[in-house]
Amino acid sequence: MLTDKEHRPPLVVLLGPTAVGKTELSIQIAERLGGEIVSADSRLFYRGMDIGTAKPTLAERERVPHHLIDVAEPDQIWSLALFQQQARAAIAEIHTRGKLPLLVGGTGQYIRAVIQGWDIPKVAPHPHLRAALEAWATEIGADGLHIRLASLDKPAADAIDARNLRRTVRALEVILSSGRRFSDQRQSQPSPYRLLLLGLTRPRPELYQRIDERIQMMLTAGLVAEVAGLLAQGYAPDLTTFSAIGYREIIAYIQGKITFDEAVRLMQRATRVFVRRQANWFKPDDPDIHWVRAGACAQDEMLGMIYERLRDD
Repeated sequence: MLTDKEHRPPLVVLLGPTAVGKTELSIQIAERLGGEIVSADSRLFYRGMDIGTAKPTLAERERVPHHLIDVAEPDQIWSLALFQQQARAAIAEIHTRGKLPLLVGGTGQYIRAVIQGWDIPKVAPHPHLRAALEAWATEIGADGLHIRLASLDKPAADAIDARNLRRTVRALEVILSSGRRFSDQRQSQPSPYRLLLLGLTRPRPELYQRIDERIQMMLTAGLVAEVAGLLAQGYAPDLTTFSAIGYREIIAYIQGKITFDEAVRLMQRATRVFVRRQANWFKPDDPDIHWVRAGACAQDEMLGMIYERLRDD
């Protein structure tokens, strides 16, 4: 007789830092398995933000079905709760077709929300409190507000980029509305899936070199024109979505606040910081993650683990 655990549908998770090589490897694995990819990269939700997010190309998406890419306009906000709901729906739909879903990305909070069954706080928006917090942020800055959050709830602050004002405001809104820490309200439930977590890794110097090369490729491919085009469409330069690395620096360059070379250096530095933050979500000594060194053997090594897991299940 099958146990409840054995009845749970399988889910393969391919995670790792930005620029490590997840996109091509995930497509290759999905092609071999007849699988489909569910993106867990919060930057890929938005239409028109293609170059600066290293979004899979249309040709790559034709090779394998992708989900949760180009699902919103830049001025629409996809909350963590909405992503969790839509990701689970996409995974269930893939299962109904008898296919294997691969959850792929580097946004740790979004991956954990799906695989750990988080019960995300159901605190209704409080417009007046939110407006007051946003007004406070104009006085003390996004960093200042983030410091206030850390004084009330350090785990929540550690999980939120200080530049992401919207998420900082939301965390404080939940805390002040409910009287409970935001991090305490993000409760985990048993995972609804039989999980296989595969992590792709590279030595840090090699990863930093790939980051620099990727940024140069983005600029050569027309990142400045992409950002200028979005602004020309009427999107405000202070949109939360434009706080993503690459967009905020290029906007500052277009506005004449920094030079082009300064924008490039800031992008490189911010991406390195981001990589270190990603490592806080998925640690090398996490026993649940099977880490694989990127390289010629990575695909076969991961496929072997997937086949073994599916056979055991």
